[in-house]
Amino acid sequence: MAPEHPLLTVVVASLVLAGMVLLSARPPSVSEHSSSENASDPASEVAQTPPALGEPDGLTMVEAESVVGVSEAELSYDGGVPASVTFPVIPNAEPLTAFLERRLGEEVRAFETAAPGAVSFEAAWNLTTAGDGLLGVRMTRTETDSEGPKEGYTTYWYDTATAEHHPSTALLAGQEELERLNELVRERAVGVGGDHGAVDTSSIHPISALYDSVGFNPDGDLVVEFDTGQVAPVEEGRVHAVIASEEARDLLSEVGARVRDAATVGVERFEIAAPPQADKDGRRDDRVPGELPAVDQDVDCSAPDTTCVALTYDDGPGGRTPELLDLLAEYDARATFFVSGYPIMENPYTVRRAYAEGHELANHTLSHPDLASLGPDGVRSNLDPVQALVYRETGYTMDLMRPPYGSTDEGVASVTADMGLAQILWSVDTNDWKDREALVVASRALDGASNGAIILMHDIHDTTIDASHTIIRELDARGYTMVTVSQLLGTTVPGETYIAGVPEPGDEVADDV
Repeated sequence: MAPEHPLLTVVVASLVLAGMVLLSARPPSVSEHSSSENASDPASEVAQTPPALGEPDGLTMVEAESVVGVSEAELSYDGGVPASVTFPVIPNAEPLTAFLERRLGEEVRAFETAAPGAVSFEAAWNLTTAGDGLLGVRMTRTETDSEGPKEGYTTYWYDTATAEHHPSTALLAGQEELERLNELVRERAVGVGGDHGAVDTSSIHPISALYDSVGFNPDGDLVVEFDTGQVAPVEEGRVHAVIASEEARDLLSEVGARVRDAATVGVERFEIAAPPQADKDGRRDDRVPGELPAVDQDVDCSAPDTTCVALTYDDGPGGRTPELLDLLAEYDARATFFVSGYPIMENPYTVRRAYAEGHELANHTLSHPDLASLGPDGVRSNLDPVQALVYRETGYTMDLMRPPYGSTDEGVASVTADMGLAQILWSVDTNDWKDREALVVASRALDGASNGAIILMHDIHDTTIDASHTIIRELDARGYTMVTVSQLLGTTVPGETYIAGVPEPGDEVADDV
C-alpha cells in the first residue's frame, strides 16, 4: 500500500541515511566523547601529561613515591671514617642495587685514603629520571676533612632491560663529542652567583672524573655540574653549565638521546615489572668517553721500522710540569709521570691535564720512602693514597709503580702484585737530581737513548725541564717515537720488575683504564 505522504517519507529517509553516513565517517574518539562533559581531544590529552620537575640550571627530579616499591638502604662501611650513605632499592633492579652499594663503598674508601684529616662522609640520593626503561640516580655527597665540608655530585644511569649501569659520560657519543662539549662548558660554566670569571676554565678537561654528573633540565637542555672546589674556589659552590638542547643534540649517544626524552616527561607511576633479561652483572665491557687509554693504537713499538723510547719523570708534578706538557704536545710525544702524593695534592689540575693529554700516570708513593725497608703494611700505606688521589682527580686506576731509589724486594713485589701494579725501573739514569746542569742531563739522556730504553728524570727540577727541551727536540729529529711505558712494554704482570724493552711482535698492548 502506498504511503499517504510520499514526499515526507522520502525526506525523512534521506535524512536518516545521511546521518548514518556521517556517523560511520566520524572518528570513534570523537563519537565516544562528544556528549560527555569530560570529553578530551588530543591537545588536552597532551596537556594532561605531567611536566618534568626541576630547575633550569639543574637536573630533572622524580618524586620517589612515583616509583613502585622503592625503598632505601644504608651503606655498611667498616673503615675508619664515619659514613652515612643511603641509596635506593627498587624491585627487579637488583643489579643496580649491587652496583650502587659497591661503588659508594669505593667512593668512601677513596675519600678516606686520599684526604688528610678525613672527618666524615655523607651521601643521599634522588631520582632524576624514570621512564623508557631507564633510571637516573643522582648522589649528593658531603665530604668533610680538615679544610671543612665540600659538596659533590655523581649521576648514574641504569637500563632496566639490559641491567647495564652507565656513568654520565655514556650520554655522549664518543671522546670527540666529549671534547666538543668540554669547549662549550668552558665557555658557559658559572658558580652559584652566575659568575663565569671565578671559574678556572683551564682546570676543566674532557675526563670522566669531571663529567661524572651530567643530565638534562625540564626543557631538555644538557646540564653538567661540578663538585664544590673542583674547578673554582670553594666559595663559588656548585659550578654548572647549561647547553641548549639544539647544541647538545649532535653530541648525544643513543643512550643519551633516550635519557633526554625520558627526563623531559613527568612521572606519575613507574614500575619495573620483571628482572632484567641479562646474563651479566651490568658492567659495561667497552670504554666510555672520558676514560683514556695509556697507549696509542696507531703506534706499534714491535714493528721493525719503529724506534720507541719512554721518557719518565718522577716526584712530580712540579711547578714547571705544565711547560713540559706544552713541549711534549709540540712534538706529539707521550711520557709517563710517576707521581707522588703531596705534589698531587699541590698540583691537582696538572695531574688532570697530563691524563687528558694522553700521558700515563703511575704511582711513586706518598712520601718517597725506601720501600724495601718497610713491612707490607708500610708499603701499602705509601701506595694506596696515591692510587686514590689519582683516581679521584682523573677516574683512572694506575697499574704501574716505581719504587723510590729502585729499592724493591720480595715483600714489595708481593704487595704490588696484590694491588695490580707492575714495578718499572729504568735503563738510563740521567742523575738529574744530583747534577743540576741541563747540558749534562740532556747529554746523558741522548747518549743512552736506544730502542726500548726507559729514561729516568725528575720534573721537579728546573734544569731537567730545561734539558727536556733539548732531549725531546733531538729525539724527534733522530726519528724516535716517544711513548708511554705501557706502550713500550705491552702487557705487564703485576709485581714483576721491568727495566727496558719493547713488546714482542703479536704481544697484546694493554689499553685498559
